[in-house]
Amino acid sequence: MSTSAELIEVSERRSAHNYHPLPVVIHEAHGAWVTDVEGKRYLDCLSGYSSLNFGHGNPKIIEAAQEQLKNLTLTSRAFYHDQFAQFCAGLGDLTGKDMILPMNTGAEAVETAIKVARKWGYEVKGVAPEQANIIVMEDNFHGRTTTIISFSTDPDAHDGFGPYTPGFRIVRYGSAEAIREAIDDNTVAVLVEPIQGEAGVLVPPDGYLTEVRRICTENNVLMIADEIQSGLGRTGRTFACDHEDVVPDVYILGKALGGGVVPVSAIAADEDVLGVIKPGQHGSTFGGNPLACAVGIAVIDILNTGEFQARAARLGEVLHARLRELAGKGVVAVRGRGLWAGVDIDPALGTGREVSKALMARGVLAKDTHGSTIRLAPPIVISEEDLVWAVDQLAAVLETL
Repeated sequence: MSTSAELIEVSERRSAHNYHPLPVVIHEAHGAWVTDVEGKRYLDCLSGYSSLNFGHGNPKIIEAAQEQLKNLTLTSRAFYHDQFAQFCAGLGDLTGKDMILPMNTGAEAVETAIKVARKWGYEVKGVAPEQANIIVMEDNFHGRTTTIISFSTDPDAHDGFGPYTPGFRIVRYGSAEAIREAIDDNTVAVLVEPIQGEAGVLVPPDGYLTEVRRICTENNVLMIADEIQSGLGRTGRTFACDHEDVVPDVYILGKALGGGVVPVSAIAADEDVLGVIKPGQHGSTFGGNPLACAVGIAVIDILNTGEFQARAARLGEVLHARLRELAGKGVVAVRGRGLWAGVDIDPALGTGREVSKALMARGVLAKDTHGSTIRLAPPIVISEEDLVWAVDQLAAVLETL
């Protein structure tokens, strides 16, 4: 097996069809560019759904991983290891929180936040046993575990996997009033994406997060911000919540925290929240492993310079200005913040997948969602020249269609 066609055929035949990839087989990658097995280069404008904010093969991250691979990769949490303290302290300082609970995948971190919120509700807030509820948003995407899909409004993620986990109340995204109306004495948390990525990079109205913070404080409810995609520099700030100077009670982090090298996730909260978890009540053999922590430390060091946040803000202005020029020329709407955009294509021209395949043919990799929307989220290391070139390819595709 050496050609793309051969590799795709075997992949389709021997793996479950839980994804529908574009027909490209990537062999190597550096910075914002990837190369397929035939040697054709593509500009990556997806970044592993924001897992590669700092670029493919970021030298600082790769060096940290290689050094750690020589020494120690896993101890389990049965023992301490020499990377754990620095990772937890560094991430705690970055988030401004007392404590960190590290896991592996984003979905695991969301599940962790749900468990912590419920336990906090029972032990601190005084909610009666088994009565806790969490308010969530329509069109959310927090992962695909059984509990998480129980409160998904996406039929593909939700339907056919019941019975579903109770304890969630779904309200309209962007409406603080809907949250206020849904809260009762048994509400322990509001779980919200500051920007809904999978839904099409939906940015809520100005002031929404500020009002959510106020409502949670007034009602003694935890505000949980899922910053797995929106956080760690993507929107031009360290966290998307920073655009409204909002500090949630719990941050959920993942994707870019692993630098595109290993899965790393975590929740961050103060001791009065995370302190409810005691030994044996939650864990992961690989959560907070030495390799993950070494990579995470490198990522934190990168973010502490502020360079990538500023770069995402500057290049984001370029991206959105150029995309807005396509309005009425095959583009119906553009949303997003920083180096992250959802672009609604005129359905009369084609589906989002058709546009993504046409872009691929022109050397740009992007991905569709919800029919006619494509998402653009290139690595923050992308050059301005390459970024403009990518949007020019979209313009050319639309003109052709």
